[in-house]
Amino acid sequence: MMNGVVNVQLTKAEEQIMQVLWELGEGTVQDIRDRLEEVKPARTTVATVLTILENKGFASHTSQGRVNVYQPLISKEGYSKSQLSGLLKNYFNNSFAAMASFFARENNYSIEELDLLIKDTKEELNKEQNDK
Repeated sequence: MMNGVVNVQLTKAEEQIMQVLWELGEGTVQDIRDRLEEVKPARTTVATVLTILENKGFASHTSQGRVNVYQPLISKEGYSKSQLSGLLKNYFNNSFAAMASFFARENNYSIEELDLLIKDTKEELNKEQNDK
């Protein structure tokens, strides 16, 4: 599975199916359909979206008899990173501070919550540095 930055945007339907595929690790059309919300799309719809995801390089499948088992080719982390990078670039002029202050204002974060966020971020970055 690739972890790198992905330059492809998924549609809402594609992203919903990828979320299930990332959660499962692998699955059949029926496995994926079973995990989707109450208004279940038709099997053919799920199969069509999976084919599109294969064409975009997000998923692949292996055949087990007459059943296809799908696996993600792109990690959730890699896709998340590309989406956040695009958001930062396209809406916040590549300024993390501008993006963070926007979310802080929109979510009405307190000073204490912001301090905790900074503390947690520093700890996570230190952990990543030590793991390398």
